Amino acid sequence: MASREGGHAPGSGRAGAVLVVGSVNADLVIGVERRPGAGETVLGSDLATHPGGKGANQAVAAARLGARAAIVGRVGDDSFGPFLREVLDREGVATGQLRTVPGPSGVALITVDPAGDNAIIVSPGANSWLDAAGITAARPEFEAAGVVCAQLEVPLEAVTAAAGLAAAAGARFILNLSPAREVPDSLLAAADPLVVNEHEAAFLLGDAPAGELGEQARALLALGPKSVVITLGAHGAYTADAAGGSAVPSPQVTVVDTTGAGDAFTGALAWRLSLGDPLASAAALAARVGAAAVTAHGAQGSYPALADIPA
Repeated sequence: MASREGGHAPGSGRAGAVLVVGSVNADLVIGVERRPGAGETVLGSDLATHPGGKGANQAVAAARLGARAAIVGRVGDDSFGPFLREVLDREGVATGQLRTVPGPSGVALITVDPAGDNAIIVSPGANSWLDAAGITAARPEFEAAGVVCAQLEVPLEAVTAAAGLAAAAGARFILNLSPAREVPDSLLAAADPLVVNEHEAAFLLGDAPAGELGEQARALLALGPKSVVITLGAHGAYTADAAGGSAVPSPQVTVVDTTGAGDAFTGALAWRLSLGDPLASAAALAARVGAAAVTAHGAQGSYPALADIPA
């Protein structure tokens, strides 16, 4: 493969091809004036059901921008399973490795407050069935991908296997450490980039002093990843690799719902990296996509096409 530092596209036929290994969930969303305390009941809005899951979100975000996106994941044989598959098919995400397993699909219970901030509880359901054997079965998809992207709403066994298969296939591997959890050093070392928000960065760095963004990024690089992206919500992002760091701004928009905005960012980042963009340039486009995503309700339904991204 050509050097990534030069911004060259991946090997022949792989440019624009993004494979996502991750969760596929039904998002059950209620708007609230405020979140209840322990033992308290509050009234909320009507329940809305949206397609979600970090894996599906990132695949849809990439597909809407023009990527050839595919997903490796699991749904249940309940009523949500066909709904989730149908949405991915309609969005143009290849679902040949989205298998149906016995039991419930993954579900996320989401509350959204008037400021657009959310709180989420995830029941993994069928996502827990994704294992190393399921990753191995998807080898042809890995060999066709320029970038492989994974998160942590599926078993660590599957994510680790995906990193290994991506390396063997010559694909770039993005690790979105969300939700934050302990991972092997070898998995961090495979990440190029490691994508974390401020809370996930703090989780990894533990008791280390917070410092300024450049210091945090260098501390994260010292853990092993080849490059790092720290997402900062309305403040954009910060990228870093061995050559140095770069602050990436975000357009200022009116926030409606932040659900899935980080996934929109990561999906867009994966697409641009698959085309050979330098990391900072890819993150700059991704920040604009993330900003667009917070201006509408839901996750996937809020993701923009390329023509709809704010300047």
